Amino acid sequence: MYNGSSSGGWLRSIPTVTKNLIIINLIVWLAEAFVPGFSKTLVDRLGLHMFGSSLFNPAQIFTYMFMHDPHSPMHILFNMFSLWMFGRILEQVWGAKRFLVFYLVCGVGAALVQEGVWELTWKSEYVNGIARLNGLTTEHMREIVDAAVSSGDQKWIEAIADFKSQMVTIGASGAVYGILLGFAFTFPDMPLYLFFIPVPIKAKYMVIGYGVIEFFLGISGSMSTVAHFAHLGGMLFGILMLLYWKKKGTLHR
Repeated sequence: MYNGSSSGGWLRSIPTVTKNLIIINLIVWLAEAFVPGFSKTLVDRLGLHMFGSSLFNPAQIFTYMFMHDPHSPMHILFNMFSLWMFGRILEQVWGAKRFLVFYLVCGVGAALVQEGVWELTWKSEYVNGIARLNGLTTEHMREIVDAAVSSGDQKWIEAIADFKSQMVTIGASGAVYGILLGFAFTFPDMPLYLFFIPVPIKAKYMVIGYGVIEFFLGISGSMSTVAHFAHLGGMLFGILMLLYWKKKGTLHR
């Protein structure tokens, strides 16, 4: 794998776009982590909220990918390490402009898929949650909620609005998963190593494995604090762009 030029230092060996993306993400994370009271403001303003929520802003489809959980250093470390490991190679192969476009499209695509998943699932999650709290069946609770909303019950409407406002996603993971897929698409037989597994795995098989795991975690509801379908959304939009470039014969510039 490419190690970069030794002249000029390690930082100078990182291509411009990859380096600037890492720097921006780190600066925002440091502001979240070390400026008291700033984290919630940033999340409310820049994190991706559900469409229709009072906190939603169209710009969040773009801004959310530059934020990470300030209480979880591993969140940003994993994403930035992956961006450095694979992004710098793709940027050198594709060029800065194409790499940046690909990264942003994957990130925005992840946000759109997440919005779609929220729209399809929010009501079931809400009804199931309050049904358990009240000791009622899901069907009975659904009838109560539907009747209350139909009658214009303000308390129920406000409770639902509050529930929607709590749905938020942050992180560059969707874009990074797109980068992982882009690397595997461009270098499918490149041998890679996973931690604790001493046997090399071809990039294409590793990324397929990541995708399958994310899909099953998403539909099973496991690790519900992780936006699994956003990760898949980044990969989906990534493969669509790659196939388009391949069809045009411009995958390698």
